[in-house]
Amino acid sequence: MKELEKSKPVVLTGDLNCAHEEIDIYNPAGNKRSAGFTEEERQSFETNFLNKGFVDTFRKQHPGVVGYTYWGYRHGGRKTNKGWRLDYFLVSECIADKVHDSYILPDVDGSDHSPIGLILKL
Repeated sequence: MKELEKSKPVVLTGDLNCAHEEIDIYNPAGNKRSAGFTEEERQSFETNFLNKGFVDTFRKQHPGVVGYTYWGYRHGGRKTNKGWRLDYFLVSECIADKVHDSYILPDVDGSDHSPIGLILKL
């Protein structure tokens, strides 16, 4: 991504399978050893994306907001909002100030993940 960024700003989106911060997961204390929330995965997310100049747009726009993008089917997580934020828009730092909004659409059914959106004003 850093190589691509040499020629143009980068927008990376998708299910990155990591709830980066404690606010990004229901019951962080009980999930410390769960795949997607291990210390190693969270550190890797920080090292390989955030420390290299990519910005988590949702967290920048909504620093204290609890918002989940994934709920497991097994225990009815969506009904009780026991979820994880695994889906992201990460952008190059050079366009982070162009982010007008980054949002989650938790009421859209049809998957164990919800859609996310990004509005850039270029």
